Amino acid sequence: MENKANISGIMGITMEKLKEMVDVNTIVGEPIKLDDGTNIIPISKVSFGFASGGSDLPSKKEKELFGGGSGAGVSIQPIAFLVVYKGEAKLMQVSFNASTPNAVVNLIPDIVDKISGMINKDKKKEENN
Repeated sequence: MENKANISGIMGITMEKLKEMVDVNTIVGEPIKLDDGTNIIPISKVSFGFASGGSDLPSKKEKELFGGGSGAGVSIQPIAFLVVYKGEAKLMQVSFNASTPNAVVNLIPDIVDKISGMINKDKKKEENN
Protein backbone atom coordinates (compact mmCIF):
# COMPACT_ATOMS: atom_id res chain seq x y z
CA MET A 1 0.00 0.00 0.00
CA GLU A 2 2.87 2.37 0.76
CA ASN A 3 4.27 1.87 -2.76
CA LYS A 4 1.05 3.11 -4.38
CA ALA A 5 1.37 6.30 -2.39
CA ASN A 6 4.93 6.73 -3.67
CA ILE A 7 3.91 6.23 -7.31
CA SER A 8 0.92 8.54 -6.84
CA GLY A 9 3.20 11.15 -5.29
CA ILE A 10 5.67 10.98 -8.18
CA MET A 11 2.90 11.25 -10.80
CA GLY A 12 1.16 14.02 -8.87
CA ILE A 13 4.30 16.14 -8.68
CA THR A 14 4.98 15.58 -12.40
CA MET A 15 1.44 16.68 -13.34
CA GLU A 16 1.63 19.75 -11.10
CA LYS A 17 4.90 20.84 -12.72
CA LEU A 18 3.37 20.39 -16.19
CA LYS A 19 0.40 22.55 -15.16
CA GLU A 20 2.81 25.25 -14.01
CA MET A 21 4.61 25.22 -17.36
CA VAL A 22 1.55 25.18 -19.63
CA ASP A 23 -1.49 27.41 -19.20
CA VAL A 24 -3.90 29.18 -21.54
CA ASN A 25 -1.51 32.15 -21.84
CA THR A 26 1.04 29.78 -23.37
CA ILE A 27 -1.35 28.85 -26.19
CA VAL A 28 -2.98 32.26 -26.76
CA GLY A 29 -0.38 34.84 -25.77
CA GLU A 30 -0.75 38.31 -24.37
CA PRO A 31 -1.77 40.89 -27.03
CA ILE A 32 0.98 43.12 -28.40
CA LYS A 33 -0.41 46.64 -28.90
CA LEU A 34 1.14 48.88 -31.56
CA ASP A 35 0.92 52.69 -31.69
CA ASP A 36 -1.40 52.65 -34.74
CA GLY A 37 -4.05 50.65 -32.82
CA THR A 38 -3.09 47.24 -34.20
CA ASN A 39 -3.25 44.33 -31.75
CA ILE A 40 -1.18 41.23 -32.46
CA ILE A 41 -2.04 38.07 -30.54
CA PRO A 42 0.44 35.16 -30.78
CA ILE A 43 -1.00 31.64 -30.99
CA SER A 44 1.17 28.59 -30.24
CA LYS A 45 0.93 24.82 -30.42
CA VAL A 46 1.87 23.08 -27.18
CA SER A 47 2.87 19.41 -27.00
CA PHE A 48 3.86 17.63 -23.85
CA GLY A 49 4.43 14.17 -22.50
CA PHE A 50 5.47 12.51 -19.32
CA ALA A 51 6.45 9.14 -17.96
CA SER A 52 6.87 7.76 -14.49
CA GLY A 53 7.56 4.42 -12.94
CA GLY A 54 8.82 2.66 -9.89
CA SER A 55 9.75 -0.67 -8.45
CA ASP A 56 10.01 -2.47 -5.12
CA LEU A 57 13.60 -3.18 -4.19
CA PRO A 58 14.67 -6.36 -2.43
CA SER A 59 15.58 -5.86 1.22
CA LYS A 60 16.97 -8.10 3.95
CA LYS A 61 15.12 -5.99 6.51
CA GLU A 62 11.38 -5.90 7.11
CA LYS A 63 11.14 -2.34 5.83
CA GLU A 64 9.91 -2.08 2.22
CA LEU A 65 12.15 -0.18 -0.18
CA PHE A 66 10.86 1.65 -3.21
CA GLY A 67 12.69 3.32 -6.09
CA GLY A 68 11.03 5.44 -8.73
CA GLY A 69 11.34 8.36 -11.04
CA SER A 70 9.53 10.53 -13.52
CA GLY A 71 10.25 12.87 -16.39
CA ALA A 72 8.41 15.31 -18.60
CA GLY A 73 8.97 17.36 -21.72
CA VAL A 74 7.21 20.35 -23.27
CA SER A 75 7.44 21.75 -26.79
CA ILE A 76 6.00 25.18 -27.65
CA GLN A 77 5.83 26.18 -31.33
CA PRO A 78 4.35 29.44 -32.63
CA ILE A 79 1.85 28.66 -35.40
CA ALA A 80 -0.01 31.92 -36.08
CA PHE A 81 -0.66 35.53 -35.16
CA LEU A 82 -4.14 37.01 -34.91
CA VAL A 83 -3.88 40.60 -36.17
CA VAL A 84 -6.73 42.95 -35.22
CA TYR A 85 -6.79 46.36 -36.92
CA LYS A 86 -9.72 48.79 -37.17
CA GLY A 87 -12.26 46.14 -36.16
CA GLU A 88 -11.05 43.55 -38.65
CA ALA A 89 -9.27 40.36 -37.60
CA LYS A 90 -6.89 38.42 -39.80
CA LEU A 91 -5.09 35.17 -39.01
CA MET A 92 -1.49 35.20 -40.22
CA GLN A 93 -0.08 31.68 -40.19
CA VAL A 94 3.58 31.00 -39.56
CA SER A 95 4.62 28.52 -42.21
CA PHE A 96 7.36 26.01 -41.61
CA ASN A 97 8.48 24.12 -44.71
CA ALA A 98 5.83 25.83 -46.81
CA SER A 99 5.13 23.85 -49.93
CA THR A 100 3.48 25.29 -53.02
CA PRO A 101 0.00 23.81 -52.29
CA ASN A 102 0.08 25.16 -48.72
CA ALA A 103 1.24 28.58 -49.91
CA VAL A 104 -1.62 28.72 -52.45
CA VAL A 105 -4.21 27.74 -49.82
CA ASN A 106 -2.87 30.42 -47.46
CA LEU A 107 -3.22 33.07 -50.21
CA ILE A 108 -6.89 32.33 -50.97
CA PRO A 109 -8.35 34.70 -48.32
CA ASP A 110 -6.16 37.58 -49.60
CA ILE A 111 -7.17 36.91 -53.21
CA VAL A 112 -10.89 36.80 -52.30
CA ASP A 113 -10.54 40.12 -50.41
CA LYS A 114 -8.81 41.79 -53.38
CA ILE A 115 -11.36 40.51 -55.92
CA SER A 116 -14.24 41.62 -53.69
CA GLY A 117 -12.65 45.06 -53.38
CA MET A 118 -12.26 45.35 -57.16
CA ILE A 119 -15.90 44.33 -57.75
CA ASN A 120 -17.13 46.84 -55.19
CA LYS A 121 -15.06 49.63 -56.82
CA ASP A 122 -16.51 48.76 -60.25
CA LYS A 123 -20.08 48.85 -58.86
CA LYS A 124 -19.50 52.25 -57.24
CA LYS A 125 -18.09 53.65 -60.52
CA GLU A 126 -21.16 52.41 -62.45
CA GLU A 127 -23.51 53.91 -59.85
CA ASN A 128 -21.75 57.31 -60.08
CA ASN A 129 -21.98 57.36 -63.90
